[in-house]
Amino acid sequence: MPTGRQGVSVAPRLSGTVRVVGAGLLGASIGHALRAKGVDVVLTDASPAQLRLAIDYGAGRAAADDDRPSLVVVAVPPDVTADVIEAELARFPEAVVTDVASVKLEPFRELQSRGVDLARYIGSHPLAGRERGGAISARADLFIGRPWVVCRDGDTTASDLALVEALALDVGAMPLEMTPEEHDRSVALTSHVPQVVASLLAGRLAEAEEGALRLSGQGVRDTTRIAASAPELWVQILGANAGPVVEILDSLAADLREVSDALREPTAPGARRVVAETIRNGNDGVERLPGKHGQNQRFESLIVMVDDRAGQLGRLFGDLGDLGVSVEDLRLEHSPGAQFGLAEISVEPAALHGAISGLQERGWRIAGTTND
Repeated sequence: MPTGRQGVSVAPRLSGTVRVVGAGLLGASIGHALRAKGVDVVLTDASPAQLRLAIDYGAGRAAADDDRPSLVVVAVPPDVTADVIEAELARFPEAVVTDVASVKLEPFRELQSRGVDLARYIGSHPLAGRERGGAISARADLFIGRPWVVCRDGDTTASDLALVEALALDVGAMPLEMTPEEHDRSVALTSHVPQVVASLLAGRLAEAEEGALRLSGQGVRDTTRIAASAPELWVQILGANAGPVVEILDSLAADLREVSDALREPTAPGARRVVAETIRNGNDGVERLPGKHGQNQRFESLIVMVDDRAGQLGRLFGDLGDLGVSVEDLRLEHSPGAQFGLAEISVEPAALHGAISGLQERGWRIAGTTND
């Protein structure tokens, strides 16, 4: 049985076999996380090569004819999610079936329209991912501390709901109940529209002059990070959740027009107020984002100059550990041609001044804090 950090046995909440349909990033990551708990994981995928790769990496074993899973997890692209859910419900009449698609209302309505008995189906969605997909990018820790939405309905039994929640808890996620409508409206704002905005901004960089790109700092990297996502997948996601996405994009377009109009004559009466309130509203929105482990606690940041030599980042973390400073978050920036990087380290406010003075005593150069 797997053990925790202190050597204490950590038993999985799930029992029996879990069948994962789709051995890409999410499916294989679920497999890795469950197998680390000692759960029997069966993998299947429409692509034999993807399936073999996921098995080679240890995400699960190949399906057998006598498998009797207690839980089936459908982790396939959105355009075939409903089809696979229907097939799995029919093939395994004693199993609970869930899916991890990023849109919940469309597959639910599609299955309802087909007259499929959905008593054993519970839609779910882990709010986790990476810019790169496939079994090769899968990680057992992908879901740790991340929300996992579970969409129950009136026909859902307590035991079936507990099974899906056990899945989320066993992979380290935090279960959160929502209706499909609530879920789709929420991810439109927090996931789908940010993808469109990041892609539009990054698209401006495609034809930019090389000199301009050399000035790229952490701001443009932060705001375009998710633009590296797969176009094929996002065509499906955005099409499946078009209504809520369009509503937010229309509002955002109106906001952009107001700012651009103000900047056409920046000295005109009221123009500065529009710009100032736009930035302030952004401050207010960022303040509402949950922090580490879903908490609303805010942290202070210091920026440390790290020489571009092997072992320097490890030495920095070692010195912070000796000072008793817990690192809550870390961001690295390395400008082209520079012989050093900038490590932005988030710490609890009470630890900020001690961290700065302690690091300076150990020879570290402090470039400033985020409040400077």
